Amino acid sequence: MNLAVFDLDHTLLNGDSDYLWGQFLVANRLVDAEYYARENQRFYDEYAAGTLDIHEFAAFSLRPLMALPLAQLEGLRARFVTEQIVPVISTHAPALLERHRQAGDELLITTATNRFIVEPIAAHLGVPHLLATEPERDGHAFTGRIARSNFRDAKVTNLKAWLAAHPVKFASLSGYSDSQNDLPLLEFVDHPHAVDADPVLRAAAEARGWPVISLRA
Repeated sequence: MNLAVFDLDHTLLNGDSDYLWGQFLVANRLVDAEYYARENQRFYDEYAAGTLDIHEFAAFSLRPLMALPLAQLEGLRARFVTEQIVPVISTHAPALLERHRQAGDELLITTATNRFIVEPIAAHLGVPHLLATEPERDGHAFTGRIARSNFRDAKVTNLKAWLAAHPVKFASLSGYSDSQNDLPLLEFVDHPHAVDADPVLRAAAEARGWPVISLRA
């Protein structure tokens, strides 16, 4: 059996779930609109440039989870997936996932976005395994801190730990991502693919002979 590993934002999605969640909170007047929209854009730009401080961003993005009851958050999240995520699933992403299923491959999403946001997205896409940034909890309440990052090199560290703990030992690993931040992940897998890649990843992929593909219309 083989394993197919997928980044989420701008790979399986034609958009960024973290950024869209921030916009959703602003639109529903659950955060200070001017401040949150400005900072949300700043962090998004830093991610695209490869300069994001994941801990600074986590402190920002997890703050709304501390302010609202869990039941309300879960209701908002369900609406968010329906209204904001389903429309931005990359056109050819479901077919790619299905090709790997039909080949008998196991599927895993690995993302820097926090688990609270992405867990129902992975479920909607029918991907059973998920590695994500883990928000720290005290009981049922979020603390606003990270329990475990899943960004850049941490994606490789966490994937290695997952593979070591998984009962199946995979013959080969395929990987898909759009971002220069995932170069360590794509260098780790056996069959890397650059998907709708940013300029840095595209240049690296072309130099190394990796497939460069698009999942968009």
